[in-house]
Amino acid sequence: MMPDFHPGQELLMDYAAGSLREPVALLIATHLTMCPSCQAEVTRLESLGGAMLETLEPEPMTEEALDHALARLDASNTAEPVPDAEPSSGPPAGDPRLPRPLRDYLGGSLDGVAWKRRGVFAELALLEDAPGFKTRLLRIKGGSTMPQHTHEGTELTLVLAGGFRDGGGHYLPGDVAQADASVDHQPVADPGEDCLCLAVTDAPLRLTGTFGRYLNFLTRY
Repeated sequence: MMPDFHPGQELLMDYAAGSLREPVALLIATHLTMCPSCQAEVTRLESLGGAMLETLEPEPMTEEALDHALARLDASNTAEPVPDAEPSSGPPAGDPRLPRPLRDYLGGSLDGVAWKRRGVFAELALLEDAPGFKTRLLRIKGGSTMPQHTHEGTELTLVLAGGFRDGGGHYLPGDVAQADASVDHQPVADPGEDCLCLAVTDAPLRLTGTFGRYLNFLTRY
């Protein structure tokens, strides 16, 4: 089944250019393994970027250019690269709920991971050393309702297994839900199986509704 909800074109362009921060790049790379159409679009954008580079006039190099280039290579070698998206040609080895980019971060399986229970859902923190982002695997009990909330920034949620509904639609494996401060929603997991998602936020969530506003008040004082 092809996903119905995809990352925006700007995100795909930034991914092709290699300019996304690691948490967002991980989510996009994982989506690409589940979405042949976005994978083809990124390939097209990468080819277009390469063709544009070939048309640029070379800039004269300064005496310090070599030293600067070597310094940047040393710095890049210390960073942990996001694994490339692999073609979606059948189920991956290991846990079938984990496409290759996530498998490389989790050692291939969800068995034995330290989930933290948060009411109707459990979470597993990833990339905790990435400043400005919160990256989590979420496991939402089938048929349960998440707290109503909005966002102080941007949230990207990629469904890996199961599904959920909110005011924006019905999201199934491979779909990417995007939310920001204009969205006030209350996701409901599909019955029958737990919903497994990868969620990346760049700012805190804010609970809404009568009970949620009361909890927000308590956490400020």
